[in-house]
Amino acid sequence: MSPADGALLRLEDVHAAYGPVAALRGLDLAVAPGELVCLIGANGAGKTSTLRAISGLLPPKRGRIVFDGREIQRAEPARILEAGVAHCPEGRRVFPYLTVEENLRMGAYVRRDRRGIAEDVERVCAHFPILAERRRQLAGTLSG
Repeated sequence: MSPADGALLRLEDVHAAYGPVAALRGLDLAVAPGELVCLIGANGAGKTSTLRAISGLLPPKRGRIVFDGREIQRAEPARILEAGVAHCPEGRRVFPYLTVEENLRMGAYVRRDRRGIAEDVERVCAHFPILAERRRQLAGTLSG
């Protein structure tokens, strides 16, 4: 897909490895704005490696990764995050000694607009009312 076709994220012939072990071989992927994509596969199929490559945590050996019209395959993870790409690993990844609200705000640590961050926290709480009820609770005490 080219930028003209509307892809927000595009991977072209991406190859990545952990040392001598190939993790991705010739991966192609295109995601349009607003499109929801799920990576499904067996253990070792490359799901996490794909996300790590997009996030800059596993630099590709070959290929292109384009986000919003800009190549990001050689960018530092912090620059990729600032561009708008976030990687939320699976599992219970909370800061246990911070409150629920403080954990939500941590997701915006690169942003400077306090009002926008507060609005986003309220939007999350509107979608997940239980978080609003527990916003002052330590995240490490949550279950499930």
